[in-house]
Amino acid sequence: MIEVNESNFKEEVLNSPIPVLVDFWAEWCVPCKMVEPIVEEIEKEKSGKLKVVRINVDDNQNITIQYGIMSIPTLMIFSNGKLVDQIVGAVPKRVIEAKLDKVLILN
Repeated sequence: MIEVNESNFKEEVLNSPIPVLVDFWAEWCVPCKMVEPIVEEIEKEKSGKLKVVRINVDDNQNITIQYGIMSIPTLMIFSNGKLVDQIVGAVPKRVIEAKLDKVLILN
């Protein structure tokens, strides 16, 4: 999984030619650790169709504020440089996949 930060967010996420799932997380966040293996599975399963990145909210507060992150984990789905959907909290894999499938069908 690619670690993004404030200096490469635009390049890795907004300028990506394929949809991007962004995992906003922090070291101390227990629910983030619960979602991490699910996100890694999705990354492997959708390789080539979806880019998966993560960003540490503690180290990248400007982006965290810019996107209004109030709770983590927050998963945001970007397509063509635009935020198209998001999921807040630890949810089952099927919930994440259902949202991703809607975006991937359009691309």
